[in-house]
Formats: sequence, C-alpha cells, structure tokens
Amino acid sequence: MTDFPLLSTVNSPADLRCLERRDVPQLTDELRAFLVESVSRTGGHFSSNLGTVELTVALHYVFNTPEDRLVWDVGHQCYAHKILTGRRAEMSTLRMHDGLSGFPKRSESAYDTFGVGHSSTSISAALGMALAAKQKGEDRKVVAIIGDGAMSAGMAFEALNNAGVADANLLVVLNDNDMSISPPVGALNKYLARLFSGRTFNAARRAGEKVLGVAPPLLEFANRVEEHVKGMLTPGTLFEEFGFNYIGPIDGHDLDSLIPTLQNLRDLKGPQFLHIITKKGQGYKQAEADPILYHGVGKFQPDIGIEPPAAAPKLTYTQVFGDWLCDMAAAEPRLVGVTPAMREGSGMVRFAEQYADRYYDVGIAEQHAVTFAAGLACEGLKPVVAIYSTFLQRGYDQLVHDVALQNLPVVFAIDRGGLVGADGPTHHGTFDISFLTCIPNMVVMTPGDEAECRKLLSTAMTLDCPSAVRYPRGSGMGTAPGTDLATLPIGKGEVRRQGKTGDNSIALLAFGSMLAPALAAGEVLDATVANMRFVKPIDRELIKQLAGEHSLLVSVEENALIGGAGSEVARVLEEIGSATPLLRLGLPDRFIDHGDHARLLSELGLDGDGIIRSIQARQAV
Repeated sequence: MTDFPLLSTVNSPADLRCLERRDVPQLTDELRAFLVESVSRTGGHFSSNLGTVELTVALHYVFNTPEDRLVWDVGHQCYAHKILTGRRAEMSTLRMHDGLSGFPKRSESAYDTFGVGHSSTSISAALGMALAAKQKGEDRKVVAIIGDGAMSAGMAFEALNNAGVADANLLVVLNDNDMSISPPVGALNKYLARLFSGRTFNAARRAGEKVLGVAPPLLEFANRVEEHVKGMLTPGTLFEEFGFNYIGPIDGHDLDSLIPTLQNLRDLKGPQFLHIITKKGQGYKQAEADPILYHGVGKFQPDIGIEPPAAAPKLTYTQVFGDWLCDMAAAEPRLVGVTPAMREGSGMVRFAEQYADRYYDVGIAEQHAVTFAAGLACEGLKPVVAIYSTFLQRGYDQLVHDVALQNLPVVFAIDRGGLVGADGPTHHGTFDISFLTCIPNMVVMTPGDEAECRKLLSTAMTLDCPSAVRYPRGSGMGTAPGTDLATLPIGKGEVRRQGKTGDNSIALLAFGSMLAPALAAGEVLDATVANMRFVKPIDRELIKQLAGEHSLLVSVEENALIGGAGSEVARVLEEIGSATPLLRLGLPDRFIDHGDHARLLSELGLDGDGIIRSIQARQAV
C-alpha cells in the first residue's frame, strides 16, 4: 500500500485547518492517489470523486465543519469528504454490507449533514438549514454543492427562486464538469472572482446603495450598470436575477483561486453563488478520457484501468431492453424513446445512435420526462420512458395526473426493480409495485426471466393505456430473449412447475425476479410454482385454480409487502370467497441497507432456502 505521509496525519477537518497553506497542494495530491488506490479495491463512483478533490479540501479548509454545514448533491462526489472526516480507515468497506455507504448518510457521521442519493435536493435542504440557523440566532455558514447535471431539475430552480428572496446566508457552489475550462477561466476571471467576492467591492456597493438610495433613478441606473458589466464578463446574469451574488466561473482545480474566493464568500451575507469548472476523472488519465465508463467502476488495477471481461458476460435485463427498443423501433415508426439523463444506465446508447431523431434525453428531470411523454402520446406517438424504479418516484404525480388520468399509452420500462445492492436504500426499487398497482388504467407486468421481459415489453406496445414493465438490475435466469417481437396475453400467468396437490400441498405464486428462487424452493418442497407475470390485471382464474388444488398459497415478490403483489392475491382470494390460507413473502416495512444483492436476499428470506424456512415455519404453527 502506498504511503501517504501528510494525509495520514489528517483525521478530521480540524487537522486539515491546522496545515500551512503551502502544504495543502501536497495533501490534495495524496488524497487523489488514495482515492485511486481505494476505489480500485472496492469499486464505486470514481470519475466524479476525482473531479472534486480540490473543492472538497478547500471547503473543509475554509469552513468550520461540521458546525458550518456542507450539503452535497447526489453524493457521487463525497468520497474525499468521507476520507477527510475521519473515515479513511473504513474506505476499504465502502458500499459493502455493514460498511460505509457510498453516499452521505446522517447516521454515519456528523459531517454528513443531509442524506442524499437522488439529485437536485441540496439547495432546498441547505436553504432550510440556513433559515433554521437564522431563526435560532446561530451564526452558521451553509454551503450547497451541486453539479451542472443536477441543475436541469426543476427542484433546483424552485429552491433558487425561494433562496433569492429568503434573506438567507447561503452559498451555492455549482460544480460544472460538463464543459472544458475555457479562456474566461484564466487570470482575468480569477481577478474578477476575487474582486466581486471581496469585502472592498461589496462594501463599496453597499455604500453606493446608501448614497444613491435618496435618488431612486440613480440607484436603479447604477444597479443596471453593475449587472450589465458583470453580465458581459461572466455568465451569471441568470443567477443574479434569482437574487444571488454570482461569482465565477473559476478553475475548480486551482487552490490559489478556490481558497481565497471561498474565504471571501464565507464572510458575505445573503445568497451567494460560486460557479467552478472541474474535470471528471481529474488526475487519472483513463478516467479523464472516458468519464462515463469510469463513473461507476468495479475493482480494477490502477496501473492498467478497466479491462474488458475475459468471457462474454450474461445478457442483462438492461441489455435486453436496449436490444428490444431498437428492434421495436424498426417495426413501429411511432415509437420514441425518453430518458431522464440515463442513456447508458438504461441501455439506450445504440438506440440513441441509430434513431437519433426519435431519442429524447430530457436531463435530470423526471417529472418533465413523464409529462413530456404524455404530450407525445397525445399526438399519436408511442413513447417508451426508460427510467429506474427509484427515479420514477420523483415523477409520481405526473404519472397519476398527466398519464393515467388521461389514459395515455405511455410505456414505462422500469429498470432496477427490487434491491440493487451496493447503492443501497436511495436506489433500491422496492415500492414500484405498490405505487403503480393502485393507479387506475395502469397495466403492471413483472417478467420472470429475460425472454419474458422482451415479450412483455412488446405486449406493452400493443396497449392503448399506460403500462409498466418492471425488471431487476443485472442478469436473471439466463434465458435467451430471441429477436422476434412476440407478445403475451394480458393478465395471464402460467404454471412453471406442477407439484403436489391436495392435502399439505403448496403453490408458490412468483412475481418477477422471485421466479428463480421460487423454482428452487419448489423442487425441494414438491410445490407448484406459478409465474404470475402480471400484477395488474392479476390472473384471477389462475389464483382460483391454485387455491382450489392446494392447501397453502405463498406469494413471493421483491417489493414492499405493504400494498404489493401479495396484497393483490389476498384481495382476489377474499373476493372469490376462498378459505385457502395465504403466506405473503416480500420486503419488510423498513429501508434496506446497502450490501451484496444475494446476501441481502438471503438475510430477508427471499432466496430459495429462505422461502423454504418461511413455509416450514408457517406449517409448524
């Protein structure tokens, strides 16, 4: 392991603030090297963290954390923050079961002031903290750090609009890593940043306002002159209109610019906005060249980088969707694809290339994505919204009000349904069955394997109502999906394994990803296993048949038990007057922590052995 002589002495931001200013660059170099070594061993978010090393160091160097609050947006860039706040030794457990979370987490550290994972929340949370400090009479600084991608969400602008008139001492740092550092981010811009953020400039402005205040036309003229001068020299007119004092853009990797600018801004009152330019993957050539590939990484050798797999990996559900989307687009000219900034994650790269005129990336704006798709559907197109389960939560009102209420044929391809492993509770898709099934007009499908996923996606395209196909992260049972566009009958499941009937017999009703463990349990118990396929409309006839032939029904789903697929089975049994008992297996009423997916399922009793144990415990009662 590499030696880190200076970093090893910094166990808290207080230690960092004791360093001589001339030693800070060495610390950032060691911190970046430590990040490369650490993440290469554990995997995790990589390029975004490399891009914010200097910013993180500068923030903790200038501000009195944790008394001063740092609020990170999304949290993909929080690893350097974790290392500097006493968690360096625990980085070897990052994103592992019972280890450090990959995101800021309030229960983990006093320095993690707000739990995140979804984008565009930082300004709202920081504004709340700033106004709370003001109400309590506490002289505390609050800083929100938000990326340029997260600024595409309406929530960020709602917060800016509120903050500009709220008279809060709030600093928003815009970490802009989507554009190269252009000429304006040079000596002149450094000078202007220091000038606009300095006490002399702001004192002169306040004095001018006081003198000119007796002559409102002159004050208005002076304000307009200042606004237009700054607008010509910096791109901050928009943020000035929100009521912020805009500074920047400055080089986010230049400590000689960052630290004095932050020191100046720290001492200013009211809403301040600092625009910095950084580069994803900074300091690691492979990540600089391909920041998307290195955004989220597995284990790799730092001196080599990410290597292609030795053997062809199993086809993932995401890849099945991507292939289907291209094939269906060739057959259906009305198909259009919509994604809220998840082209790679949702498997839409090839579609975006082959059907560029039918591909819409709306940015991190899930609410807009859903209503935008509704508008497309109104005009006769067939929109397919590719979205993670956990992100669809952000567009729920639009799903209800703009799509389902109007019964528009929008197809929701919902990736990451169920537990997702290392990303943890902010990214687990554990509620979608519950929140989709209760919406009128919705058809909700849960494919049991890859081949069925393709068929159900094709089925969804035939419908004249909103529909959702919900599939898990990664690979499933390994069934070849084929290349045709075959469909399946609506609301019909199938018996995948016929087991014993009559006394002491069991029928397992599996939804989606739980088909494989249900089949494994069925072999041991000689149980019938039904692949239900549809949560809504659910196969009432199949449930009635299984209830009549077996002495115990068991529903199994990778979703919250409350309001889930098992609840639909119970509702049908009640409506048909069946006395056959039902055991419902699924996720408990709590947030599930991060960890290995297979281990989480085992601990929750949703693997084959766990299903068997639950059934045996029920039979023993």
